[in-house]
Amino acid sequence: MSAEKERIFRALKDVVQIPGNGICGDCGLPEPEWASTTLGIFICLNCSGIHRNIPDVSIIKSLLLDPWNDSQIQHMASLGNEAAKRKYEAFVPAYYYVPTYRDSQVLLEQWIRSKYERKDFIEENKPLAHAAGYREGFLWKRGRDNGQFLNRKFILTEGDGILKYFTKTDAKVPKAMIKVDNINATFQPTKIGNPNGLQLMYLKDNSTRNIFVYHDEEKEIVDWFNAIRAIQFHYLKVAFPGASDQELTHKLTRNFLKEGYMEKTGPKQTEGFKKRWFSLDHRRLMYFKDPLDAYARGEVFIGSSDNGYVVKEGLPPGTPASGSWQHGITIVTPDRDFLFICETEQDRQEWVSVFNGVMAQQMSPQEYTVEAYFKHRR
Repeated sequence: MSAEKERIFRALKDVVQIPGNGICGDCGLPEPEWASTTLGIFICLNCSGIHRNIPDVSIIKSLLLDPWNDSQIQHMASLGNEAAKRKYEAFVPAYYYVPTYRDSQVLLEQWIRSKYERKDFIEENKPLAHAAGYREGFLWKRGRDNGQFLNRKFILTEGDGILKYFTKTDAKVPKAMIKVDNINATFQPTKIGNPNGLQLMYLKDNSTRNIFVYHDEEKEIVDWFNAIRAIQFHYLKVAFPGASDQELTHKLTRNFLKEGYMEKTGPKQTEGFKKRWFSLDHRRLMYFKDPLDAYARGEVFIGSSDNGYVVKEGLPPGTPASGSWQHGITIVTPDRDFLFICETEQDRQEWVSVFNGVMAQQMSPQEYTVEAYFKHRR
């Protein structure tokens, strides 16, 4: 490297080390290696690909591969990620889901387009599609029994806090009416097999029910997602008038802590282990025969270590052998032990880590109520 190139590289590196510039300005991934010279921000490889799709808004350069000059570096130094955040994220609604690098591509793309292309958050009280309190449209919904996706009419209303859908366009009576404050919505592109796939989970007669939907347009499905969060936030503000916005946003839709296959045995621990798909939604460990099942086959409540819940590696002595899977986990509860087997040691370590994380948290009064229901159900 020539002396001039070395000088330019060091100058650019100094700008990246300014507070805020060391992580992607859009998703938070550390050590960004790309920049938008028009917006003056430092971003990661994945987000740079999204920016390339809006060239009238954002021009992308590599920090390592493209040539830079002093004026360009000074321009970046005068702006940077923190300045961009103050401008383009000035009025992000409290309910709006701000994605990270761990989230799906559709969420990241619409986040970036909302900020820089549509400029949704630079002025206060700008009318936003997901904040209207009412939404009506069609989504492709997976059939519970046949697995086919069919076009269904959905209506979401803040007035009664209900999401309902109809099997026929002219139907007067909805197929289902779901309380919005009971919904957990999470993007599941891999599971559903569509980049815009959204999983809606709620309780029906105290059983977990799944609905899988998607829309052909990215913005439309993300607007549905944030519209659900907006109405949830409205109801939480009424229910908890003294709570801060930050406290309430933790009660909105959330991603599962972990999902994947494990094997499990029954309560007597004498029958064989069966392969099941598990989803951990905070203290609810749900299992399904298939990841796209409408109903959970069963659930395990994961309480606090202060209340006698413990996770252990391995299985009790004398447990009947399973097939090729060897990496056992025992969850000890005040009432019984639950036995699982993972396919790999890495899977086991990941599950044990998330179980320990949940058990380390104290239980809320509402969670004691849920625990009591689980005990009564047994």
